[in-house]
Amino acid sequence: MRLKDKVVLVTASTRGIGLAIAKKCAQEGARVYMAARNLERAQEVADKLEADGFHVKCVYNDATKPETFTTMVEEVVTDAGRIDVLVNNFGTSNPGKDLDFSHTDADVFLDTVNLNLRSVFVASQAAAKYMAAQDGGSIINISSVGGLVPDISQVAYGTSKAAINYLTKLIAVQEARNHIRCNAVLPGMTATEAVEKHLSDDFRSLFMRHIPLGRMGQPEEIAEAVIYFASDESAYTTGQILTVSGGFGLATPVYGDLAGRTFRR
Repeated sequence: MRLKDKVVLVTASTRGIGLAIAKKCAQEGARVYMAARNLERAQEVADKLEADGFHVKCVYNDATKPETFTTMVEEVVTDAGRIDVLVNNFGTSNPGKDLDFSHTDADVFLDTVNLNLRSVFVASQAAAKYMAAQDGGSIINISSVGGLVPDISQVAYGTSKAAINYLTKLIAVQEARNHIRCNAVLPGMTATEAVEKHLSDDFRSLFMRHIPLGRMGQPEEIAEAVIYFASDESAYTTGQILTVSGGFGLATPVYGDLAGRTFRR
C-alpha cells in the first residue's frame, strides 16, 4: 500500500504501459483517475478494477484538444479535492511517416513534437498549480530511451522525448520550491500491443540482440518504476531520468555482434 490514499491521474491509460500503471497504482492503495479519449473503454477497465475493490474513475482527455489536459486535472481536483501524482503517459508517433531526417515531412515532425510536448507541458502546469497549493506532489513523465540514443528513423518521436527529458529536469528545478518533484521513466522495447503491431519480428529480434538482459520489458516492470517515483520512498529524488530498458544503450555499438562470443581484439 505504498500509495495509500494518494490521488493519481494517469493519461492514456486504457492499454499497454498506461493501463499497467493505472492498475499498479490502484493495487498500491491510490485513488486512480484514468484519463482517456475513449471513455467507454476506460469505464470498462475501471468497472473491473472497482469490482476487485480498487478506487478507479475516468476523466476525459483528447490530445488533439489542448484544453482537455487542463480540464482533466480540474475534474480530478473537483472530485477528489486534490491531486498528488500526475503520470504523463500519453505519447504518439507516426511510424509510416516519421522516418529519417532527410525523408520526414516538416508538418509530420512538428505535429508529433507538438502533441507529445504539449501533453506534458500543459498537464504538468495545470497539476502543479494545485500541488503547490497543497504543499507538494509528484509529476512522472513516461519518456523513452529513444530520447537518449539517436535512431535511424522516428526523428520526430525521438526529438520530442529528448525534449521531455529536459523538461522533466526543468520542472524539477523550478518547482522544487513548491515541494513538487518531477522525474521521468524511460522504457526500452516493451511488450505492448503497439510494439506487436508496428514492429516486425525481424526488427524485434535484431533490437533484442542489443539488450544485455536479452528480452523485452513488461508493462508491469515500467509500472514498478512509476510506483517508486509516486511514493514517499522517493521523497528526496527529483529530476531523475530512469531508463527501464534491460541495459539497452549501455554497451559498445558492436555488442549485438559480439555478445556470447569469445573475442580477442
